[in-house]
Amino acid sequence: MNSSLLTIVLIFSVLSAIHLLYYVMGRIQPHKDYSGIGFRIKTWWGMLLIFCLATLFNPVVSLLSLMVLAFFALREYFSMIRSKKADRRLFLWAYLSIPVQFYLIYIGWYGMFIVFIPIYVFLFLPLPRLINKGTVGFLRSVSRVQWGLMLMVFGLSHLAYFQFATPQYGGGLVLFLVVLTQLGDVVHYLASIYFGKRKVVPTANPNLTWEGFACAFLVTTGASYLIYPYLTPLDLTFGIFSGMLISLSGFFGSLTVSVLKRDLLIGDDDKFDALKKSYLSRVDSLTYTSPVFFHVIRYFFDFM
Repeated sequence: MNSSLLTIVLIFSVLSAIHLLYYVMGRIQPHKDYSGIGFRIKTWWGMLLIFCLATLFNPVVSLLSLMVLAFFALREYFSMIRSKKADRRLFLWAYLSIPVQFYLIYIGWYGMFIVFIPIYVFLFLPLPRLINKGTVGFLRSVSRVQWGLMLMVFGLSHLAYFQFATPQYGGGLVLFLVVLTQLGDVVHYLASIYFGKRKVVPTANPNLTWEGFACAFLVTTGASYLIYPYLTPLDLTFGIFSGMLISLSGFFGSLTVSVLKRDLLIGDDDKFDALKKSYLSRVDSLTYTSPVFFHVIRYFFDFM
């Protein structure tokens, strides 16, 4: 408990310093758009709160908090879809799968947790769309809902499973994952603003540049080397490798969600700009880093 409390105090101090720096930079350079960083900082505070509740009180509080986060992320994803009346039952079934997925985490049933959405929901999700709803738009409706479930629910739910898979190290691993993921996003954002030239997907997200990716990769790997001894039971090799893995998978997460949003919101630029401030924009990288990091650690280490 003393070690966990010290970690929380240190993270709180660092976050406060970053928040103050963000405020000062916004005053000094008002012409620069630092809104993306502000959204990430809010995410950090939220994740710190979840970590505090889970560490000092009960992991179930963290589980419920992450379940609510997954719900809001999925809801915002659905808000981007131009849906028909026939799709409403699909959305309802998708929402009902969220408490089931997180209940499987609570009881520690890993075998069902890992196949529930990818297999069982995938197989039975089309039923409400099939019954008396015709065939027009069937594939588009079902596939878009399944995509949302895989990213916003299945991907993010891995964050909650860490503490149930390894109660001793779970809180530290989650904090390690979230800090590196969000740090990579912020460094990528800043590097792209100041000297990013070659855009990865200029039509979907002008803030993603190859220069930003290179800087984020180096900084995230370096930060992983510095903090892994304090937050994880990993050895040196996996401490460094984890930083590289999180940076790479986080980049693909941001890239995928950016293209996905642009594809769904073609011709609706106002809504696209509004969703930059959404939950979905704050957790896009985590939809990839959470499952990737979880399964790599589970494969190589017995404590998971």
